[in-house]
Amino acid sequence: MFQATRTNKAKTTMIVVGVFLFFAAIIYAISFFFFDLGIFAAIIAIAISFLVSFAAFWNSDKIVLSLHKARPATPEQDAKLNNILEGLCLAAGVPKPRLYVIQDPALNAFATGRSPKKGVICVTTGLLNNLDYYQLEGVVAHELAHIRNYDTLLQTVAGIVIGSAIIAADIAARTMLWGGRGSRSRSSSSSGKGGLIIVAVGLLFMILAPLAGQLLKMALSRNREFLADATAIEFTRNPEGLAGALEVLGNSTLSMRNSNNATEGMYIVTPCAELRGSKKGSKKKNLFSTHPPIPARVEALRNLR
Repeated sequence: MFQATRTNKAKTTMIVVGVFLFFAAIIYAISFFFFDLGIFAAIIAIAISFLVSFAAFWNSDKIVLSLHKARPATPEQDAKLNNILEGLCLAAGVPKPRLYVIQDPALNAFATGRSPKKGVICVTTGLLNNLDYYQLEGVVAHELAHIRNYDTLLQTVAGIVIGSAIIAADIAARTMLWGGRGSRSRSSSSSGKGGLIIVAVGLLFMILAPLAGQLLKMALSRNREFLADATAIEFTRNPEGLAGALEVLGNSTLSMRNSNNATEGMYIVTPCAELRGSKKGSKKKNLFSTHPPIPARVEALRNLR
C-alpha cells in the first residue's frame, strides 16, 4: 500500500497542470467563439485562470466553511474531539488545525486550508454521535494526513476551479445555443454553416465540460485517499479504528445537506449516499464516485504490513 501511495504523489503535478489547462481551455473557447476576440482569447484565458486559481488558493478555507455553515469547535462542547486532535498532532509533529463542526446528521468529515499552519478539520454532528473513540480518531487522523500531505490545498483549489469552469461552460453553451451575441454575429457572417458550427460547439461544451471536470476530480481524489488512509495509520498505529469508521460511513444512507459538486472530493467519503458503493459489486456507483470503493480501502487497511 505504501509503495502504491508513493507512486500517487508523482501524479499530483500532472493533475494540477490538467486542472489549470482545463479551465484555461474553457475560458479560451468562450472568449474565441462567444466574444469573437481572436488572438486575445488566449491572453484572457491565461489571465483569468491565474486570477481564479489565486483567489481559490487564498480564500479556500473561507469559501468551504461558509458553504457548510460550520461553527468553531469549543473545548467545552467538543472536548473529546479536541483531545483526539491534540494527541494526533503530537504524534504527527504538525501544528494543531482549527476545528469546526457542521450541524448535519450525515456521517462525514473533510479538511481544508492552504498549508499545515492554516489547516482546518471539519466534522459533522452525525459523525460525532455515531462513532466510538477509536473510529473517530481514525477519521480525524485521515483528515490530519490530508493537511500534512498538502492535499487540502490541492483538492480545494482544484474543486473550486473545476466548478467555476463547468459553470462558465454551461452559461456560455446555453447562450450560444439560444441566440447569444457570438452566435448571431457568426451565423450572419458565415450564413447557415457558421450557425451550425456554433451550435455544435455549444453542445460539446454542455456535454464534455462536466464530464472532463468529473474525470479530473476523480483522478485527484482517488489518488490521494489511499495515501491519507496509510498516513493516518502512521499516526494512530490502529488500522481497525479507521477501517471500522469507513464501514460505518459506507453503510450510512444519509447524504450531506449542503454538499456541493465542486467540493465532493474533499470529504472522507462521497457526500452523496447513492454514490458510495459501500458493498462489493457496486460497480456503477464506484465508477462515478470521486472516491475509491470503500471495501477496497478497508481491505487495504486490514492488510497493512
